[in-house]
Amino acid sequence: MGPSPAVAVINGPNLGELGTREPEIYGGVTQEELVEMVRARAQQHGLDLEFFQSDIEGELVRAVNSASGRTVGLVINPAAYSHYSIAIMDAMQAYQGPVVEVHISRVLAREPFRSNLVTAAAADAFISGAGTEGYLHALDILQELRKRKDGGMVSAHQQ
Repeated sequence: MGPSPAVAVINGPNLGELGTREPEIYGGVTQEELVEMVRARAQQHGLDLEFFQSDIEGELVRAVNSASGRTVGLVINPAAYSHYSIAIMDAMQAYQGPVVEVHISRVLAREPFRSNLVTAAAADAFISGAGTEGYLHALDILQELRKRKDGGMVSAHQQ
């Protein structure tokens, strides 16, 4: 039997500081704990996990482009870049497979400038406010989107 298919989880700026950065907003789970939680859920779905975090926009674009064609789904939290990064949005649109965008906080209930989410337009699904559990839900949604595609449906950003 060959290797399991992989899912990419890509986190944007400041998410490497999970557990210590504004725990009243982002909770107490560290990035390392998040990776282990997500890895366990991925394994339940028969998937390997490729995790990447960067504070640098171009590195995030490169990570999405690199994952395309090699992984079967993308979970991305562009963090602050979600409000203005056309480059990340373009990479998400070009990704070959389903894309779920995740935000730990209730981003739409925060400051008004956060309601502009340009990257969300390139996602097949969007999760906000579920805390770090949102990443687990994102993996479940990716599996559902993959099943639909196998049944003949095309993901929204590929239409």
